[in-house]
Amino acid sequence: MEIVRLSISEKKKDAFILELDDGAAMTVTAAHVADFSLYRGRTLTDGEYDALVKAVKTSASKKRALNILGSRSMSRHEITERLERKGEDFETASETADWLERQGLIDDVDYAAMLVRHYAAKGYGAGRVKDELYKRGVDRALWDDALAQMPDTGEAVYQRLTAKLRGKTGDRKALKSAADALYRRGFTWDEIRPAIDRYLSEIKDLSDED
Repeated sequence: MEIVRLSISEKKKDAFILELDDGAAMTVTAAHVADFSLYRGRTLTDGEYDALVKAVKTSASKKRALNILGSRSMSRHEITERLERKGEDFETASETADWLERQGLIDDVDYAAMLVRHYAAKGYGAGRVKDELYKRGVDRALWDDALAQMPDTGEAVYQRLTAKLRGKTGDRKALKSAADALYRRGFTWDEIRPAIDRYLSEIKDLSDED
């Protein structure tokens, strides 16, 4: 295939339009021009053409991934899935994720730890954190180390329980509603039960003082 024209793109900055004698055209960067020695009149072998097409796809995928990561952190699974939704094939998306990992731009170990800190700070329990790790595609092999960083939940559960009850006495219905709310936030009954016992003990002590 012969290159019949190589012109500066009017639509994309730092890009060129490559046109071939078979009517095919593609947008390439200055790096592609240098790496593949592209110029008008040059004949590309089938192998060179295939390599160029792959390089162009990879460059576009990397640029797209960087734009996506500019909004928030992501797991490898999330960025790969997002790239595929944007039109990249699985191989290109996966290779781009490999590149992002090598550049230190995605790291599932750090990402899992960040999720734990974030949701713990928002008052959620390990159950909710696990749901988020699963939803974001973090490898289960990384869960235990990340969850080990969860702070002690005893005081957090108690404070949320008292906030929910707002000084109400040991009304069974109110206690169940508060406990259910904590359970939905990802706390276990083994964490909720001591908080309820503590609450009942403290309101009993206040009652005895009266």
